[in-house]
Amino acid sequence: MQKIFALVFMALMANPLAAQDSAEGDAAGVPPIIFPADQVDLNEFLWIKRPLIVFADAPADPQFLQQMEFITARLDALDARDVVVITDTAPDAGGDLRRQLRPRGFMLVLMGKDGTIYLRKPFPWDVREISRTIDKLPTRQREMREEQQGDS
Repeated sequence: MQKIFALVFMALMANPLAAQDSAEGDAAGVPPIIFPADQVDLNEFLWIKRPLIVFADAPADPQFLQQMEFITARLDALDARDVVVITDTAPDAGGDLRRQLRPRGFMLVLMGKDGTIYLRKPFPWDVREISRTIDKLPTRQREMREEQQGDS
């Protein structure tokens, strides 16, 4: 199963348009939350979304594949927390995110809606742990209180 996922993911990453099409949601109504780094600007998400940036030196990096497997298995949990996933597997491209965050090999970065970096991990992290970290952020705490008040 992991080999099939790896092949499908590598095929999608080889063609940015195909990756964008796959990120546009599926029949279950999952909104697009995964984007290649060269197609986004972090300023687009300021105060709207929490960027989760996944860096790797190649699309076939085993850590990258494992992280994307974790993410795609729990897109609903990330979407509920206003997360957008940004992938960068092209170190030679020298994109703005790489210059700003300076990853070495695989790196996972979680940013808050205000642009603050809250987490840097040099290894894949389960979405459950990412969700717990997000749920401890002050902005998320306020959002959860507002959701509870809205349900009352």
